[in-house]
Amino acid sequence: MRKTLSLSIIALLVIALALAGCGGAQTAKKAEVNFPTKPIELIVPFAAGGGTDAVARAFAEALKVQLKQDVVIVNKTGGGGAVGMTEGLKAKADGHSITMITREVVSLPLQGQAAFKTFDFRLIANVNTDPAVIVVPANSKYQKIEDMLADMKANPDKLNFAASVTPNFYGIQLSNAANVKFTTIPFNGAAPAITELLGGRADFGIYGPGEAKAQIDAGKLRPLAVMAENRFAGLKDVPTLKEKGSDAVTGTYRGIAVPPGTPEEVVKTLETAVAAAVKDPKFIEFMTKNFLGIDYKNAADYKTFLESDIKVLGPIIEAGKKK
Repeated sequence: MRKTLSLSIIALLVIALALAGCGGAQTAKKAEVNFPTKPIELIVPFAAGGGTDAVARAFAEALKVQLKQDVVIVNKTGGGGAVGMTEGLKAKADGHSITMITREVVSLPLQGQAAFKTFDFRLIANVNTDPAVIVVPANSKYQKIEDMLADMKANPDKLNFAASVTPNFYGIQLSNAANVKFTTIPFNGAAPAITELLGGRADFGIYGPGEAKAQIDAGKLRPLAVMAENRFAGLKDVPTLKEKGSDAVTGTYRGIAVPPGTPEEVVKTLETAVAAAVKDPKFIEFMTKNFLGIDYKNAADYKTFLESDIKVLGPIIEAGKKK
C-alpha cells in the first residue's frame, strides 16, 4: 500500500514538473512575440529639421508598420551628438528605446569627446549613407570651388564655416586635402547651421545633399562641389572636389543601435523589422525625393564598416591636431 502511494506521489510530481516546464516555455514564447508592448522611442542626437532628423522621421513611419507600434522621435541635442547617443546607451535595455547613431559614434570617441566607445552599442543595422556637398549662399561671390579654395589659401582663417557638428570631419578633410585654413563655427545640427549661413554669418557650409536640398532647390544655396568619388545623381552638374585636384572623399551614415544587454529575441525582432522597413515603398520614395541614400547593412557588415571608418578617421584626427 505504501509502495503504491509512493509511486502515485512520484507520478504526480513528474506530471507537475512537466506542466511547469510547458508553462515556462509558453511564457518565454509569449514574451518573445509580445515585443514591442508599447510605443518605441527613437532617440535622434541632433536638432529637428536636420538631415538625421529627416531620415529618422521617415524611417520611424516605416518601422511603425513593421512593429505595429508607434515610433516616437525624441531629439536630444548637445555635444555634437554625444548627449543623445549617451542617453541612448543608458536607456532601459528592453528594445523600447533605440538610437539613430551617426558617424559621430566613431569620431567622438576618437577625439576623446564622448564617455562611450563605438562598440558599446549593440548594432542593429545601417540604413543611410550620403556624400558631403560644399555650398555657399546664393549671393556669395564664389561661383566655383576653385575660387573659394584660392581665397582660403591667400587668406587663412578668413572664411567662416557653418559646421553642423563639432568636431566636423567634413571640414577637417577639406582642410587637409586642399591645404587650406578657415574658421569653424559649430552648431547642433545642419538646420541651425544652414540658418546662420543664409543669414550671412558664415561663408560656406558642408552638408549632406538631403540637408541642403530645399535651399538649393529654392535658389538660396549654391552647391560648389561634392566630396565623393563620383558626381552625385541629384546634382549632376556639380563637380566632385576630386575633379578639382583635392582628394577629399567623405560623407555621413546613419544607423540603428540599442543599449548593451538588450535581449536576443528583441534584437532579432528589431533586425527583422529594420531590414523590412528600408524596403518600404513610402520610405524609398521619401529618401529618393530628398537626395538621401538608402544603404542597408546588417549588424555584422555595419560593424566591419565602422571598423574601417575608425582606420580612416584616426589619421585625419591626428593630422588635424597638428594644424
